[in-house]
Amino acid sequence: MTLIEMFQDVWRDSGLDALWQALSPWLALDERQMIFVVATPVFIGVFLWEYLRIRHDPVRVDARESLRNFLLGAGYQTTELLFAGVISFPVFALAYHHRLFDIPLNWATAALLWVLTDFCFYWFHRGSHRVRWLWAAHVTHHSSERMNFSTAMRQNATNIFNGGWLVYVPLALIGFNPVWIGVCYALSLVYQFFIHTTLVGRLHPWIEWLFNTPSHHRVHHGRNPDYIDRNYGGVFIVFDRLFGTFTEERDDQPVEYGITRPVHSRSLIVDWCHEYRDMFRDMARRGPPGQRLKHLWKPPEWRR
Repeated sequence: MTLIEMFQDVWRDSGLDALWQALSPWLALDERQMIFVVATPVFIGVFLWEYLRIRHDPVRVDARESLRNFLLGAGYQTTELLFAGVISFPVFALAYHHRLFDIPLNWATAALLWVLTDFCFYWFHRGSHRVRWLWAAHVTHHSSERMNFSTAMRQNATNIFNGGWLVYVPLALIGFNPVWIGVCYALSLVYQFFIHTTLVGRLHPWIEWLFNTPSHHRVHHGRNPDYIDRNYGGVFIVFDRLFGTFTEERDDQPVEYGITRPVHSRSLIVDWCHEYRDMFRDMARRGPPGQRLKHLWKPPEWRR
């Protein structure tokens, strides 16, 4: 008996093989979280490099806030890993089961899926700014008044519960495998980590025309009146150009980072839940039920 066969014998006799067979499809479907887990040490290393460059500038980085940003990201990854299997995966599996086409995976279809995933991200991201229910989760990412690589990790643990992921389900219904949709989505977020910095200026004009860059994304995080709700793109910026939401960073208008109603807190729970609290408080005010419910889908600034 070879050593590998001995390992296999131990594994079979452990009784865990059946459990692994049940878990493996779940883990395979959540390749996106596996990608994030692998990428996180890289993210930490890149942030530490940036921190050494800007640590003496409290306007750009604060060590305590940066640590909290990574904890916010860890909470997001944890809830996604624990609950995606019972919330979003069944919907994707059902859509793929009733798919319209059988789309093979090759270089051409992979490139098409990459572009379509980014197209869906654009509309999901745009909706996350213009629909208050979605904004209640997304606001966490924007509430920091600093822009550095740790800001990219500033995510909301409630994302899996608010249903924004439904925008990607049509891709499975068309015939793209949900595993590869998740992989494209994860790699898109990995790319987006690297555009959360003030250390990179404008790049070559053709790169700035096609791709989302640090310059474009600094605009997106601005609360300046001319910068709010602009540059929603993930990997590409062309969808913003097509749909009229693109704005270029201006030297005469430095970006003011953060949100229009700042929330200064050191609590992870407050960072995750403050906009839900405010939204439900607005809904609780007296008025016709239809008017109350509008707080769910109207823009964050809407008042009645």
